[in-house]
Amino acid sequence: MVFNREDRRRYRDKVRRCLDVFAQMLRESRFAFDRPKAGLEIELNLVDDRGEPAMKNAEVLAEIAEPDWATELGQFNVEINVLPESLEGDGFVRLEKVVRDRLNHAEERSHTVGGHMVMVGVLPTLRESDVHEGTLSANPRYKLLNEQIFEARGEDLHLVIEGEEPLDTYADSITPEAACTSLQLHLQVSPAAFAANWNAAQAIAGAQVAVAANSPFLFGRRLWQETRLPLFEEATDTRPVELKTQGVRPRVWFGERWITSVFDLFEENTRYFPALLPICEDADPHEELARGVTPELGELTLHNGTVYRWNRPIYAVVDGTPHLRVENRVLPAGPSVVDVTANAAFFYGLMRMLPYAERPVWTRMPFSTAADNLHVAARYGQEARLYWPGLGEVAATELVLRRLLPLAYEGLDLWGVNPESRDRLLGIIERRCATGRTGARWQIEAVNALGGPDRHEALRRMTLRYIEHMHTNEPVHTWPVP
Repeated sequence: MVFNREDRRRYRDKVRRCLDVFAQMLRESRFAFDRPKAGLEIELNLVDDRGEPAMKNAEVLAEIAEPDWATELGQFNVEINVLPESLEGDGFVRLEKVVRDRLNHAEERSHTVGGHMVMVGVLPTLRESDVHEGTLSANPRYKLLNEQIFEARGEDLHLVIEGEEPLDTYADSITPEAACTSLQLHLQVSPAAFAANWNAAQAIAGAQVAVAANSPFLFGRRLWQETRLPLFEEATDTRPVELKTQGVRPRVWFGERWITSVFDLFEENTRYFPALLPICEDADPHEELARGVTPELGELTLHNGTVYRWNRPIYAVVDGTPHLRVENRVLPAGPSVVDVTANAAFFYGLMRMLPYAERPVWTRMPFSTAADNLHVAARYGQEARLYWPGLGEVAATELVLRRLLPLAYEGLDLWGVNPESRDRLLGIIERRCATGRTGARWQIEAVNALGGPDRHEALRRMTLRYIEHMHTNEPVHTWPVP
């Protein structure tokens, strides 16, 4: 598909019309806000029997044959969308069981075509030779997105990540982005409460990453504890060096200010970011709203999907009723399903408390500090020092144990979560802090223990051990080091 200047003009006009209608809906429409539910998406990697990347997502998905599974960017990726579960009572028990059952079924089916599922932030055995345009998934949208990003850049991607073993390389496609596999948590909120919830999610992003880091290796090099973050920021960057120097905003974006309305985020998207996929629909949102039909706002939501905020606003229509969600995107996938569930419980517990505090944390902390916290946590994991109002700059583990975990316990109580589930899941976060063992730390220790002159062979053997432990569903802080 080739877009011309008329396509881009029409799309810009349509996005602005959608934005006007969205503003009117925020003033006049009734948005759905049910009892709290935990909805999530998990991106996974595919490997063969040796733990090497398997470029088989089309074959695997054909075998799974379930509508909640979909392709992701690379042929070695798939994604599962887990329907929302109520948090009340045994909600987290049900969520964990649903995820385990779905993943076990998918593993059984993928095994028939020589593939295996791995939940990890970055696949340790991935090589630079595995990520090129030829390993993009067959979905035409990915090829189109690749073309548009490189047309905007006008040159190859320059990937530079400092770390224990720095990476400095070039890529001629966006396929390195496929190395980033995440856990995405959704929280449905009312329009009136959206700003407070988004601000709170931004404030805790650093702490989330510090206790859940699971991406220490990329292309054979040991880099950050959560290398997925800088890799995603660079692999989807539409800016050449000159535009970076001018201060043009990146499409993978933490943001630059606390907000007062969900409208702020959608308005920033239209103001700062040109269209990557200027595809227009026939529907007129003004006419639909005037007829009493809830508009899908297709152009606005498509554009929002090409601005990769770490906490993204989501507008959707279900059964004719609009709703809003905060999509939390900072966490890596894995290591085990119970670890994923514990990460979700930590997030949802905090999100029941922080948005409703008498003196909200974002009124006492500069926005830039929240952004710094995220990147420091991604680089150093639990060894990071993070700023928090009332504590100053403290170790990430101290912040979690002293301030955030007590709030999460209280928040889950207010959600009505069963105390046994609450204690089990938040206890996993506590033990990670006490042992210093995240998924990233286990991977590093395992590779060091396996040793040898061949780093890739150590990574391959570690990956196979990782998969074995992943299937036990024991939390990563209990995994033995080889």
